[in-house]
Amino acid sequence: MKSVPEIIGMMRAAAPDGQARLGEESLQRLRDLTRALITAKPDAVAEHARFLAIGERALCLPEAALAARLGGRCVLVTGGTGCIGSALMGQLAARCPGRLVSVSRGVTGGWPRQAGAEYRYADIRDRGALNALIGELSPDVVFHVAAQRDPGLAEADVHRTVSTNVLGARNVLEAAAEAGVPQVVLASTGKALRPYSPDVYAASKRAAEWVASTFAASGEMLCAAGRFTHVLDNSIIYRRLRNWAALADGGVIRLHSPDIVFYVQSALESAQLLLLAVLGSAPGEFRVHAITDLDWPVSLLDVALGVLAGTGSAAPVYVSGYDLGYEEVPFPGLYDPATAGEVSPLLNAFETAARTGAPCPMTDTFVLGMAPDPGPAKLLAALDEVCGRTRDPREVRAALDELSWALLDATLRAAPRRALARAAAVASSHRAALGPGHRRVLEAIRVHADVG
Repeated sequence: MKSVPEIIGMMRAAAPDGQARLGEESLQRLRDLTRALITAKPDAVAEHARFLAIGERALCLPEAALAARLGGRCVLVTGGTGCIGSALMGQLAARCPGRLVSVSRGVTGGWPRQAGAEYRYADIRDRGALNALIGELSPDVVFHVAAQRDPGLAEADVHRTVSTNVLGARNVLEAAAEAGVPQVVLASTGKALRPYSPDVYAASKRAAEWVASTFAASGEMLCAAGRFTHVLDNSIIYRRLRNWAALADGGVIRLHSPDIVFYVQSALESAQLLLLAVLGSAPGEFRVHAITDLDWPVSLLDVALGVLAGTGSAAPVYVSGYDLGYEEVPFPGLYDPATAGEVSPLLNAFETAARTGAPCPMTDTFVLGMAPDPGPAKLLAALDEVCGRTRDPREVRAALDELSWALLDATLRAAPRRALARAAAVASSHRAALGPGHRRVLEAIRVHADVG
């Protein structure tokens, strides 16, 4: 029997990456090799089962504190009809709020609704509609969950992603501040741990965290966030795997790489993390929360083979290469080997150095640090102007990228010198393999660390 690396090597030789369509000869060869791969990796079925079991995971919650904070209050959730939003609505309903309202621009099918909750319709990109709704409700807490969450779609629909994830988040925060809302909690992503990213989705969520931090800094409104990793319940890739496997003829399992592993959490954990962020907020600080122990990362190849084995599908696996929006190699200085195993993998080395008290022993909390600088605010205004003037993805992407580089500088100026020096040392050992963007990040870190 051939080994797994040998079979994968044969698959890549039979069908090199980057092909939009495969010929029948290549497909038949991949089918044969995929069957051999399933035989060579019998543990894939168990890994697939472990992946699915993550959907049942939950956090321990300080119920008395949550009851005191949410009971009888008016709570508004943006995006309350989606996967995480509906899970959050369920968690909130169980804490007996006085009024529970969801606002979304449409209904995402398949997710439950809460009896007694109100469901309103508005687009977070419509500032006037948000002002009217939040002014009418005068909520005690706003949970901002609405977003464009597909990294691949973000690269294809840049304007929608940026206007929703960055400008929409700003609209929610501004409307809440003007209405005197005491607290806003945002849903963010582990991709925001990258201090700079050329990917539209990651950059948009990083910018949204910064926007929220500027409101928190005023001290007039509590602002906090919860960072999520891959959420099982609305997994884009898992849905694709099952759809590809279900095609009677012509289905192909397209994987960016056979070596991808990724952390996973449940929608329930995600909703509960946002509840904890309510309790973990502090005046004048933007605190970001993440689950500490996400268990071992899951192998994408094992999940794909588990789907094929479980369904009996004859669809072949094809290593297609990385699509836009999915970073192949992360910046090597993101994690400090001395502390990486002790904290959530959704915190980078600079954020780990800014950890503070968490409201739950199952989570980590840090204070997002950004040096005061008028530059990012001017670039956000420029981004807003560009989005209002054009939908040209090149112009919108360029404006977002300028803001992203400015936020990197603000992040590094606020980071502890020791953390910067260690990140520079880790990344410098990989310098020869770095692409132009990562080299620019490294040089910025070296400058702020004062490394010669």
